[in-house]
Amino acid sequence: MAGAVKIKRSQFATFINTTPSETTANYVRLGKGITSGEISYNPESNEEIYIDEDSGTTDVTGYKPTMPVEATAMAGDDAYDFIDSLRINRAILGDAKTDIVNVWLYKTATGGAYPAEKQNVSIALGTFGGPGGEPAKINYTINYQGDPVKGTFNPTTKAFTATT
Repeated sequence: MAGAVKIKRSQFATFINTTPSETTANYVRLGKGITSGEISYNPESNEEIYIDEDSGTTDVTGYKPTMPVEATAMAGDDAYDFIDSLRINRAILGDAKTDIVNVWLYKTATGGAYPAEKQNVSIALGTFGGPGGEPAKINYTINYQGDPVKGTFNPTTKAFTATT
């Protein structure tokens, strides 16, 4: 494909709401200390073999996305401090919920806002610590809940606008 350009990981941004219990969201970009974070779409499917065929048919019936995150603990980073507070409090159910906005910075912006999707999530803490003499690590999974809301996000103003 002529003119195709590789997309760098830094051009796909995830902003997490660090104040989920408040009226106004405080979106902070995930990134500092994070060494790995990719969306696993985890497709659900239905497989059938029809009586008049010898080969099966597979239909995708839904998705259960997750984003496993590996990070170096970075005290003072707002996103880390939020996740760490969930870990310290062993947050469950509603206390482990927030929302994120995935922003496609490689797409064309309009008025400083990029195509994005807002997603309700729950945070599941995995491991914390590591070997002596090394920086502490934290691993957690962002579990998507329900369908995303499509829209735009301005990384400067941190404002999400739903598409109507």
